[in-house]
Amino acid sequence: MNYVTDDTLNTYLRTVQPMYDGVLGEIQREAIAAEVPIIPLETARLLSVLLSMQKPKHILEIGTAVAFSAGLMCRYLPPDGTLTTIDRFEVMLQDARTNIKRMGLEHQIQLLEGDAADILPTLQGPYDVIFLDAAKGQYSNFLPHCLRLLPVGGLLIVDDVLQGGTIAQTRFSVPRRQRTIHKRLRNFLWDITHHEALETSIIPIGDGLALCYKKKEVSDPEKGE
Repeated sequence: MNYVTDDTLNTYLRTVQPMYDGVLGEIQREAIAAEVPIIPLETARLLSVLLSMQKPKHILEIGTAVAFSAGLMCRYLPPDGTLTTIDRFEVMLQDARTNIKRMGLEHQIQLLEGDAADILPTLQGPYDVIFLDAAKGQYSNFLPHCLRLLPVGGLLIVDDVLQGGTIAQTRFSVPRRQRTIHKRLRNFLWDITHHEALETSIIPIGDGLALCYKKKEVSDPEKGE
């Protein structure tokens, strides 16, 4: 995983901020040891603060991985709150199912197995918070669905938006195999920072985190713009 902050700062932040406790902490440590891609500690701690402030009842996550972030976000739900999470990779889904059971969250987490592009149009919402942490090249395609499912006052949180910092470079400065995603991410960042319905901040933490507050309904719900 590439990060936009330097290793010295990352090491310090991960030293001063405690790991999570309980089974969630066990999953966090196991993933780190096995080099499984989960959100880094500094991003997780920011999520904790944001969810403490937002007080969501219903959360949608796009990109489950091993269910660490799902378990984390459930800590900030009321007893009758729900989290719906989507993933299509069976190798991740196996661990996600196991970890959801380990955390005793089968009653709160609904795991939808399949391609988000197929599942998102079927969801009704609304979701107070949407956490988008999936295929970066698809972020722009997912955005209209996220806007439809998010109420005014809701929060869209998008992970891994700065491509290890290379997003600031020209497309010809990045390896050819990364140019398509580089272009798509740049277009996505332009869209969310210039969207009439969103108040957006891009934070250089982890591999970049975008926070989008929905301040009003979109003019054209079909297009999300």
